[in-house]
Amino acid sequence: MGAGFNGQTVLLRDGENALGMACNTLIDINTLSDELPILIAGPTASGKSALALEIAERRGGRIINADALQVYDGWRILTARPSEAEEARAPHALYGQVPFDGDYSTGQWLREVMPLLTAGPRPIILGGTGLNFAALTEGLADIPPTPPAIRARADALPLAAMLADLDREDPVIAGRIDRANPMRVQRAWEVLRATGRPLSDWQADTPAPALPLAACQPLLLEAEPGWLNARIETRFDQMLEAGALDEARAVLPQWDSAKGARKAIGAPELIAHLRGELSLAAAREAAIIGSRQYAKRQRTWFRARMGNWRRISANRA
Repeated sequence: MGAGFNGQTVLLRDGENALGMACNTLIDINTLSDELPILIAGPTASGKSALALEIAERRGGRIINADALQVYDGWRILTARPSEAEEARAPHALYGQVPFDGDYSTGQWLREVMPLLTAGPRPIILGGTGLNFAALTEGLADIPPTPPAIRARADALPLAAMLADLDREDPVIAGRIDRANPMRVQRAWEVLRATGRPLSDWQADTPAPALPLAACQPLLLEAEPGWLNARIETRFDQMLEAGALDEARAVLPQWDSAKGARKAIGAPELIAHLRGELSLAAAREAAIIGSRQYAKRQRTWFRARMGNWRRISANRA
């Protein structure tokens, strides 16, 4: 069993997400402050949305998205965005507001979330994108947007080439970045080329955070890998049953012009199936593997960067 607040261990009644998956999260939500903002982080499929909705309904608050992919219009099922019925049960913000072929960054998310910290209901901010939480609670350098021409150059470069440039020109970032994460490597390379300054220099000038951890209630859902892997497989099958393939078919005409929306887990595989390049069974298997690998990367980030967050068990021990 996982420990709740004030030394208590309490099983929150089973919540369910839009796909009907139970969340057996161990936490006594009655001990949470009604005033301080709540942050909920955790790997994909760990039950963050169910917990946030339960807190919002029982203790009040507005649910604010901190996931980098649930911001895109067109991906409700595949990114496990709250359903329309769930959105009707409590106030929600920053879900599906970015056009499918639009671009979006952590800086843009931070600018959009900041007014919501002081206006309206108490914020309940949740997601699996660690960088967004780091920007919110640790601060984010105000780096200018990447020009389209440099973004196009980066898109055409192999990962190894960008890493070689970073090793030579920004060894500080090269030494601490997740070198297997193409999004993080490309971002560092783009900043270097667009601004003429290493990303490490920009980060050294980071301003004070918008929401320090001491001013909120940070919760980190932890899940046993075997339990989470089984849940990921079940959830993807439920996504297929709920119409994820139809959702992919609807965005297929925009796929080649999409930017960040292309990174949705399972999206490239379903698009490949629709184009006759993969069987549905092969697309399903690849998507599940990709989702499990993503969850593993999330857990690694959380262990390294969220040591001061309160750990909450997402499954029965």
